[in-house]
Amino acid sequence: MAYYLIADIDIHDSETYAEYQKLVPTTIEQYDGRYLVRGGETFEPTGAWDLQRVVMLEFPSKKRALEWEQSSEYAPVKAIRESASKSRAFGVEGV
Repeated sequence: MAYYLIADIDIHDSETYAEYQKLVPTTIEQYDGRYLVRGGETFEPTGAWDLQRVVMLEFPSKKRALEWEQSSEYAPVKAIRESASKSRAFGVEGV
């Protein structure tokens, strides 16, 4: 069953974040993931959202998503993201 990771990212160092953007796609692909959303205009019809940059990834399973998130390939790239931004994320199984 497909598994989706959804993140809202508030970037405070765009130069460093640009380096993350260059490096992260390869790590996602290594774990059979792909981008569904990578930035773009948002629409907030309900609630008190304050969305910044929305990213949505699709993996073939929760197992693969967690393997990517905890992988040695992603760890140094994740550290770059964490130094350049604050983010909130969650995962959800698809239908």
